[in-house]
Amino acid sequence: MVEIAGYDVAGHIGEVELRDYPELTLATVTGQGDNSAFRLLFSYISGENRTRKKIPMTAPVITSEKIEMTAPVISSANSFSFVMPLKFKLEEVPEPLESRIRIERIPARRLAVIRFKGYARDKSVNEVKSRLLSTLKESGIATVGEPFLMRYNSPWTLGFMRRNEVGIETARTG
Repeated sequence: MVEIAGYDVAGHIGEVELRDYPELTLATVTGQGDNSAFRLLFSYISGENRTRKKIPMTAPVITSEKIEMTAPVISSANSFSFVMPLKFKLEEVPEPLESRIRIERIPARRLAVIRFKGYARDKSVNEVKSRLLSTLKESGIATVGEPFLMRYNSPWTLGFMRRNEVGIETARTG
């Protein structure tokens, strides 16, 4: 069983769920395709790090697309991130041997999220992004940065069983 980054549900607006996430630590690769980035990060958590320590897989896997400005949660375009287990303090996260992997701490924040099933293909992700942004705009909720994709399942999970989400950070109002 894979650990899932915890959050508290702060409310709902139709299909949009508002979530409060704690501070998280991410291992991130930027500027690589999904397959290459996944392989780098999987090798890192499998023990290819300074201490040779294996790190349990955690969900979600977070990806961004090529965008002009990115959310603080994902610091640059075309990034791919693994969430580190919550039990790890930043100083306990093993140093990567691979220079393309960076460890970053993300402060606590509120996200607006829509969940969907199936394969996270461009068309379905873009449809969900559009619904998310439209709902937030209609509700007068300000956003920070750009939407990003969160995937929760291994590449071998059948499409109808996959959990995916599109999220965006919201401006905290209380």
